[in-house]
Amino acid sequence: MTKDTVPVDVDAVLFWKIIDPKKAALDVADYQSAISWASQTALRDVIGKTMLCDMLEGRDKISSVLRAIIDERTEPWGINVISVEVKDVLIPPALENAMSMQAQAERERQARVILGDSERQVAEKFGEAAKTYANDPVALHLRAMNMLYEGLKQNSTIVIVPSSAIETMQLGGLAGMTALTMGIGQERANKAALVERNGHNGAAPAPEEELQHS
Repeated sequence: MTKDTVPVDVDAVLFWKIIDPKKAALDVADYQSAISWASQTALRDVIGKTMLCDMLEGRDKISSVLRAIIDERTEPWGINVISVEVKDVLIPPALENAMSMQAQAERERQARVILGDSERQVAEKFGEAAKTYANDPVALHLRAMNMLYEGLKQNSTIVIVPSSAIETMQLGGLAGMTALTMGIGQERANKAALVERNGHNGAAPAPEEELQHS
């Protein structure tokens, strides 16, 4: 039982050697059993003073503490503890599932924090851009024209634009908007006709860059 009252099964390996055979034979009835009991008692004591999270993360530290305690107890018997290694720490399946869910929730929380911070940075950049455009109407006009042109060029034939935006971009009202759309449509038709003509002549379609210059 750990310090935070979690039942665990701990597997550990003990390496030891006899440095004084006389003490090992006379000072204790059965030194092998004595070492086993001393080791188990020390392991229970250390587990009872350790939190589960510390036990899972700090096996090397626990091994060092166990070695010091067991060596102190077995030294009067002429036995030296070489090392103690904690092999495995088993926890109840229900607790393991709960810890897994907790770790997943923590990862989701971190992802949301990162996403929120990214949105804050984007909002700050938009704010800076808005200030720039407010002080430079020409830049705003060119940016709006570019966004509208790219939208019509890539997608298609119908784009809903507020009338206030049309006035801001100085497109000349509905007539200007219609002219812009027709111009883009005509450009597409010219490209398609040129590609079709090249196909009938047995020539490979011209690259996009050449089509634009033709």
